[in-house]
Amino acid sequence: MDGWKTFALERQFTALYRKLEGAHPAEREIACLELLRPAELQPLQDGDLLAGRIRMSRAGFSPEPGGLGYYCDEEAIRRDLDGPEVTPAVRRDMEELLDFWRTESTTARVRAAYPPEVTRALPSDNWITEPLPASPLYRMAGSYLDFATLLRLGLPGLRKAVASRRAQAEAEGDDITLYTALDRALELLARCCLAYRTEALALAQSDSPARPDWLALAQTLQAITEHAPATLAQAMQLLWLYALVSGTFNYGRLDKLLGGFLAADLAAGRLSRPAAQRLFNSLWRLIADRKTIWNGRVILGGRDRSETADEAALMALEATRAVPEVEPQLSLRLYKGIDHRLPDKALELLGEGRTYPILYNDEVNVPAVAAAMGVSQAETQEYLSFGCGEYVLDHRSFGSPNGILNLLKVLELTLRDGRDPLTGRQMGPHTGRFENFANFEELWQAYTCQADYFVTALARQEAIEYKVAGETAPFLYFTLLYDDCLQRGKGIFAGGIRYLGGTVETYGNINTADSLTAIRELVYRRGAVTPSDLLAALDADFEGWEDLRRQLLQAPKYGNDDPVADGMAAQVHEQVCSTVRSQAGKVGLSSYLVVIINNSANTTLGRWTAASADGRRKGQYMANGNNPSSGSDRAGLTAMLNSLVKLRPDCHAGAVQNIKLSPAWFAGDAALARGLLQAYFDQGGTQAMLSVVRRGDLEKALQNPEQYHHLMVRVGGFSARFVELEPDVQQEILHRTLY
Repeated sequence: MDGWKTFALERQFTALYRKLEGAHPAEREIACLELLRPAELQPLQDGDLLAGRIRMSRAGFSPEPGGLGYYCDEEAIRRDLDGPEVTPAVRRDMEELLDFWRTESTTARVRAAYPPEVTRALPSDNWITEPLPASPLYRMAGSYLDFATLLRLGLPGLRKAVASRRAQAEAEGDDITLYTALDRALELLARCCLAYRTEALALAQSDSPARPDWLALAQTLQAITEHAPATLAQAMQLLWLYALVSGTFNYGRLDKLLGGFLAADLAAGRLSRPAAQRLFNSLWRLIADRKTIWNGRVILGGRDRSETADEAALMALEATRAVPEVEPQLSLRLYKGIDHRLPDKALELLGEGRTYPILYNDEVNVPAVAAAMGVSQAETQEYLSFGCGEYVLDHRSFGSPNGILNLLKVLELTLRDGRDPLTGRQMGPHTGRFENFANFEELWQAYTCQADYFVTALARQEAIEYKVAGETAPFLYFTLLYDDCLQRGKGIFAGGIRYLGGTVETYGNINTADSLTAIRELVYRRGAVTPSDLLAALDADFEGWEDLRRQLLQAPKYGNDDPVADGMAAQVHEQVCSTVRSQAGKVGLSSYLVVIINNSANTTLGRWTAASADGRRKGQYMANGNNPSSGSDRAGLTAMLNSLVKLRPDCHAGAVQNIKLSPAWFAGDAALARGLLQAYFDQGGTQAMLSVVRRGDLEKALQNPEQYHHLMVRVGGFSARFVELEPDVQQEILHRTLY
């Protein structure tokens, strides 16, 4: 019977893990990886010019795919246990396995380490199905490995570097177990390369037209086990397989990494431009096939690059046209003096309906990230975005977003002395009832107290998660390619990495600001409604209070260049950013910052949020990122962009701005779009994520989804095929203003 159906790998992994109880964390990790990775790597497919697909075990080890560290995906296992092929004996074994991992997984160990006060503030992880103001996330997300060093040294060079450090440690009488495991990790990767080489040679035995490609691939795979990459194909192959085996979801500054190899191949006549483009296209297909949804970042641009990077960047942009998938999340860092061909090509792609590249403004972002993280601008030349828009420093910092904070839910609790109106549970501290606040300032103080309560718990949770992860495993492949880890002889999360930071995802920021604006205007300034009546209207979801809802909807709204509404948005923004940032020193992190991103969680969390004072109905989606609430930006595109730039970029670690434009902006030479984006960036805009759709296309896609499978949209920090989204997510995107 198929090993997947009998859960053979999951059972073998669990038995090995139990056998190694009490072993050194590095010894246990490498033993588990030696079992898992060869079995998880998938066969070559027709058309592959590079090797490497992976199907993660339903119980295994990884920094993020599947779960944090040692994980068990109970949902996936239970789904597959229902199959008719599963025998009663296997079902009994798997029930025992599930019982074991409920307490032994790294995630379970993290939650078990919470002190009582953190557990009270974060009582559940089920933010998708429960009304929670705050919730932890369990993952080591946002890794960017030092692929430049990997490509410079190759596997043999890295092994020499490890051997040198091991010899030094041995001479000083230090434990060498970590170094031995690191060497085994590199040897494991070499074995994976050679296994794919054997497969490619077997495929080359046929008379297929692809025979030359299989032979070339076999030669590439052999070469990267023997020396550092010398060609574009070798560099791509080594980077890609290291990424798969390590578990990272991001691939770094590929134009900077690959540009030199491309130029050398073209100059030497080893590769034609069409052949080079085929390699980029093949890599793009592999990235898309991995289906990481919110990840798969490839970064282009940035000032500190050689001229050879521009040719690689152009091929990467063309690959995004040739491979019309939702990954990789191609991102372009723009700066004054960039080769005009890159932004021109970017606008061409966007005008065709691709949602890539995502555009970043280095003139603002480089100094802003430096200020937020407290590092030099020289270091922030290496800032990179990951996931849905968070920033880290390439192979120097980690900033995993391991907490969710729903600010609109926090305001909801504030109005009710910490009580959740949907469940009646006391979720936050007692800060007084809305009816008893004498003025807006007292309401604001109560709100900030509630927010501080949850932020404090989330910061402590982040530090605990890193501590447990570091004690559990060294995350060998990360440790090999993160600054300072090898030199210090410590795992990445056990004191090895240079900058260990954290982030918290905030949602409902703009709805909170608009709600506070409406309350200040209608309750405290005009006296148009009493606190008691407003609460009654909110609790009734405005049933019987339609006139009051109209007044709330007509109150000033962010996104219209209105100083009242935008001023409140700035106040909410700076309050949560400063509160979060102040936690870093308290919990021992180099930084702790807000990320204002959205991955459709604005819709998911909205389902569990009551009616709000901005006029939003119970269960309705919230605004996406820093964008205005859908349809509330009524003063035109310039006014909306003017509102966006009023929110400081130097106090957080990333925020998304989604803009829905009609194709008219890109007609001809796209002069209108170019002028629009230049003006926005000149005024301080940090980033733009564009969806270019014709008026009526989204409505038609809802009616005839089979005809619109090609239609891609920005959801939040990621893209998706519109027809594959959940209905309420589709409605949120549909109701965004189309300019």
